[in-house]
Amino acid sequence: MKLDEKAAIITGGGRGIGAAICLALANKGADIAVADMDFPSAEAVAQQVRSLGRKGTAIQTDVSDSKEVEKMVDSTLQEFGKIDILVNNAGILKPPSLIVDLKEEDWDQVIDINAKGVFLCCKIVARHMIDRKQGRIINIASRAAKIGEQYNCAYCASKAAVIAITQTLALELAPYRINVNAICPGMIGTKLMEVGIAERASLFGLSPEAIQENLIEEIPLGRVGEPMDVAKVVLVLVSEYTDYMTGQAINVTGGLIFH
Repeated sequence: MKLDEKAAIITGGGRGIGAAICLALANKGADIAVADMDFPSAEAVAQQVRSLGRKGTAIQTDVSDSKEVEKMVDSTLQEFGKIDILVNNAGILKPPSLIVDLKEEDWDQVIDINAKGVFLCCKIVARHMIDRKQGRIINIASRAAKIGEQYNCAYCASKAAVIAITQTLALELAPYRINVNAICPGMIGTKLMEVGIAERASLFGLSPEAIQENLIEEIPLGRVGEPMDVAKVVLVLVSEYTDYMTGQAINVTGGLIFH
């Protein structure tokens, strides 16, 4: 599979799953706009993209701000002349909390970045894709969108919204030959996972190692996923092998969930 002459935006591309997606696409020939609130991290990944012989540009972006998303898209078009692929990966997770203790500002921030950010990026990029009558959009949701998690209401709600956005856009954009799909990762070895485990360990008075061992015991494949496990699925979704697939929410959870 080759992605030569394809141009992609990956939000939250400065680390973890996002960085893995950037490098996986670049390895197949795509030019990459690495969008992230943390510009130094985005630039570091863009440099790695350029070291692979592809064009790579870093764009500091808050996906919850429509003006910054417009700037991200305009910068990408100026740099590459088109957008073939959008991967909405930017997301945050707040410390675990019972809903009765959940701060309204924490709820708002999680929904703004995880859900509103996907809405804004899809809305603004889709205008360009509609004009060209082609494109691939992949939204990174979560297993939490499908099964819920105690002490994690805002995150679960935001990721469920990502699936709903995906399904709606798949219907609206299908006439323009734009495929829209979501990926629902499970336990993936990233800094975000480490922070989440540490916070749960503190909440329950356990060690992080004990929390992680308990979580791994629930996974049929018996291991934590790697960022590249998600990136490989993105590669499939942007390829010709999935021309007839749209509106799906694909689990990458080591067998933890099936629906």
